[in-house]
Amino acid sequence: MTKHFPYILLRKQQIKEQINQLAGSRIPFLFILDYKAGQGYLIRRDELDERFIRFQFQSTNQRITHSNTQPILWQVNPPGFAAYQPKFDYVQAQIRLGNSFLVNLTQPSELTTNLSLLDLYQQGSAKYKLWLNGLFTVLSPETFVRIQDNVISSYPMKGTIDAAVPDAEAVILADPKECAEHATIVDLIRNDLSLVATDVEVKRYRYIDKLSTNKQDLLQVSSEITGRLPVDYHEQLGDILFRLLPAGSICGAPKQKTLEIIEQAEGYKRGFYAGICGYFDGSNLDSAVMIRFTEQNGDKLIFKSGGGITSQSDCEKEYEELIQKVYVPVC
Repeated sequence: MTKHFPYILLRKQQIKEQINQLAGSRIPFLFILDYKAGQGYLIRRDELDERFIRFQFQSTNQRITHSNTQPILWQVNPPGFAAYQPKFDYVQAQIRLGNSFLVNLTQPSELTTNLSLLDLYQQGSAKYKLWLNGLFTVLSPETFVRIQDNVISSYPMKGTIDAAVPDAEAVILADPKECAEHATIVDLIRNDLSLVATDVEVKRYRYIDKLSTNKQDLLQVSSEITGRLPVDYHEQLGDILFRLLPAGSICGAPKQKTLEIIEQAEGYKRGFYAGICGYFDGSNLDSAVMIRFTEQNGDKLIFKSGGGITSQSDCEKEYEELIQKVYVPVC
């Protein structure tokens, strides 16, 4: 299989204009945007080539492929705690100064595994699966926005716990830090949707999903927020999407200042990690936040993960959560 990736990396304005044009003409396409929403790929459905790019979203009828499963070798080499702690301390200092209420702090971990990027895609089970040959694989549980019949919906996900913890659901729903973190993100997403939609409301608040991984079962906490778009939203779809970016759940609040704190604290480039990918089928749109993200870096695989930091966060627990999120979701 050739390693050459044939699709052209486009800039923000090009992508925005082409999304408006294609959606306005009801032409199906896939789009992939990096974390800063500054560049990405826009590929019409008739130009997709499975030698280079594959995707399966929960709302699409993509052909599901699975390779013969094999025992998974999965060794994680995260950044050391001594390297993580100063980053955490900087974030908390910024929170104490009132510059942010919530900061999503992430870091890269090196993987040793017998799985390739394509193996991960084929063996993984997730709401949103994406593979770019020689670049990265995404196995994301998190919707960014979904648009159907002029209704836009978002499902921010904040809060993860090992399902084996006694009374795990009650524990995470009662945890003050988790409650505050989730409330902050729901408020941020509600405000974001209000920039592009009317009648914005929280339909469901802090519901639980269960996720199986190669290491353990996890419980994750989400909410559902909806609003109504204008009837001609297709012609403005690019503008709508870019007004909502970056995704609130992977930065924090207030968004602009928190982005500056992340840039200073993390010490690495997220790239496409924590960006978004989406598919417009000619009528409706479904899109995902690109988390559970494995990237090819030379002959190494890098998994990027993290979690939300608040004034109530404990450094050791946040460090363990970063490691806990380095997994393969499996059936």
